Amino acid sequence: MKPKFDGYAAQYDAWFMENENVFQSEFRLLEKALGDISGKRVLSVGCGSGLFESMIDCKNIEGVEPSRDMGAIAQKRGINVIAFGAIEEVELEENAYDIIYLNGSSSYMEDLTRAFDVCKKALKPNGKFISLDVPKESAFGFMYLLAKAVGTFDHPSLRGVMPKLPYPLELCCAGVWHSTEEKVDALKSLGFHDFDFYQTLLKNPMYTNESVEDVVPGYQSGGYVALIAHK
Repeated sequence: MKPKFDGYAAQYDAWFMENENVFQSEFRLLEKALGDISGKRVLSVGCGSGLFESMIDCKNIEGVEPSRDMGAIAQKRGINVIAFGAIEEVELEENAYDIIYLNGSSSYMEDLTRAFDVCKKALKPNGKFISLDVPKESAFGFMYLLAKAVGTFDHPSLRGVMPKLPYPLELCCAGVWHSTEEKVDALKSLGFHDFDFYQTLLKNPMYTNESVEDVVPGYQSGGYVALIAHK
């Protein structure tokens, strides 16, 4: 099956460049969740085009990416893409990584428990697992689910409340969109512990690109949420 992001690499990067304040808000969240990665072995699951990683020193970051289009760009940006494919189908070295993170990619995974289990086996004891994405229950989540259901952003129910430049429709329609509680339940079932949560994009979607937002603790208000857990 063709990876969901094949053919959309340029469109994905262009959207973030056009929505620069949204990008910077989400980047701040990634920085906060990652912490100091110097000297640590880090894996990005669904590394995409490496756009976010291009903003930091990514020499220690390895990547797994289903889309060869996206992964080729990530490699040019300095990420060591070790495998092309879905995380559920990739063989990773066990007990190898200090940090494994999914920046937006869990929204495109049908079976969270299976995907998270692969990550757990590859983490070192007490290694840090991070999932950042748009929660299903957030304002962004509702907007994407409605657009997916009706097949368009040009719908009477969305008129007057949409961001100027919404996320590419094809990528919204390809998403699965999980709630934060679903991810927590999946991780707890695998034995993960010591959870922390951070969030950004607290404004309604039509206003989020007006300014860069700070990261705040919690997960019940943000349009982009970082969940941190430990093996």
